[in-house]
Amino acid sequence: MGILDLLNQRHAIENHVQLREIADGVIIVEVANQHALANIALQGAHIATFQPRGEEPVIWLSPQAKFAPGKSIRGGVPICWPWFGPHPTDSKLPGHGFARTVPWDLLETKALEDGATFLRFGLIESDTTRTQWPHPSIVQLEVTVGKALRVELVTANTGAAPLELGEALHTYFQVSDLDNMNIRGLENCEYMDKVNGSARFTQQDGIVITGEVDRVYVNTEADCVIEDKGLKRAIRIAKQGSQSTIVWNPWTEKADKMGDFGENGHRGMVCVESGNALENVVTIAPGETHRLVAVYSVEKL
Repeated sequence: MGILDLLNQRHAIENHVQLREIADGVIIVEVANQHALANIALQGAHIATFQPRGEEPVIWLSPQAKFAPGKSIRGGVPICWPWFGPHPTDSKLPGHGFARTVPWDLLETKALEDGATFLRFGLIESDTTRTQWPHPSIVQLEVTVGKALRVELVTANTGAAPLELGEALHTYFQVSDLDNMNIRGLENCEYMDKVNGSARFTQQDGIVITGEVDRVYVNTEADCVIEDKGLKRAIRIAKQGSQSTIVWNPWTEKADKMGDFGENGHRGMVCVESGNALENVVTIAPGETHRLVAVYSVEKL
């Protein structure tokens, strides 16, 4: 019995979960229940799509996204772990850590009483991951696909010493067009602006994107709301266990250089990321567990 057949035997649920190989060595978990549709790649436990029934997609996936072993996927919900941005001491290590490009196990699937679907994934350790992160720990992702999408990144410190963790759910949200969009919830928050030499500023009003944006907002637990007049909806991003919110759009020139956005693809997305970065990195004591939780839901405008 092949790995795909074995996974389906263990985890497929009628009217909820099916696994499929979409490229050589790339398996995705397809979730289809009464509330929503979602696809999650076992590589990176990467949520590629989420679409409540009767709605436009909430999560943006580039039409040019590449699904290949060891390659990051453009769009969806990449997991930045165990550091956010460049490694604090070794620039040769991958930006945003290794979690988004390594294999994860599917550990559990469950049909819930309300019609939603629960899935739990575990990061698979290897010699490579242990070299980059020599701290005994267990990392899991818990996903609930229902009317809303609930994502929980769980890190348990199984060692004898404290560990310092940077992390983010680097979520790409679909919008009608950047001209129609406004982000609320970060008013009066301090942020570090990577586009302006990492200088610090304070957000005065809602966020309107008219050029490259790469900002880390610190010391904020607030909900963010993406108001989209074109789709007549708002996407609410509620979070727990997160003190940082990152807002990112590469704009035209950088998106073109990346090569996997598609023509003007950057105009149909914005990243609003829940995480812990800069002065908000998390220290986890021995035997303790940290949970980063984000819940994405749709409201009518």
